[in-house]
Amino acid sequence: MRRVVCNGERLVVREVTEDDVTALHAIYGDPAATQHVPFAPRSLPEVAGLVDDAMEAAAAEPRRLYVLAVIDAGRHNVIGVARLRVEAEHPHSAEIGFGLHRDQWGRGIGTDLVRLLLSFGFKQLGLHRIWGARSPANLPAQLAMLTAGMVEEGRIRHHVHTPHGWRDSIAHSAIEGEWTER
Repeated sequence: MRRVVCNGERLVVREVTEDDVTALHAIYGDPAATQHVPFAPRSLPEVAGLVDDAMEAAAAEPRRLYVLAVIDAGRHNVIGVARLRVEAEHPHSAEIGFGLHRDQWGRGIGTDLVRLLLSFGFKQLGLHRIWGARSPANLPAQLAMLTAGMVEEGRIRHHVHTPHGWRDSIAHSAIEGEWTER
């Protein structure tokens, strides 16, 4: 199993560990931080289960799921979580997702994180296409993806079921050749 570590100017992403559960719960358990995701805030045991599942997925061959802790490069603390899921039917393509602790909002951290994920996917995994879907109301995610070089593709109607009912998603993508030329 290859351990993932990607360094940026302000951020580092690395594999999640059991030591990250409390810090990740500050995101997954926060109603504000989870307002645009298709699940209710998670309990501490549920987050521990997600971390266990992520560590198990890291050992899979071929590896399809990368769950990464987002670290503030200066303070060395966990400030977010990122996911990259390679599609089994289309192994040239992967979906990304991310969440940040609310005290990181409005600082451009989301853009930096999306750039790191795109770099990891294209340069280290050799992917051709990386995409993500966001809530139509999640304008900070829209800005992060667009600024990082992703293109808005369109609306997927009734894409996910949330605790509040069905929700549309807005899809964004980056293509390897277009992204590297930027």
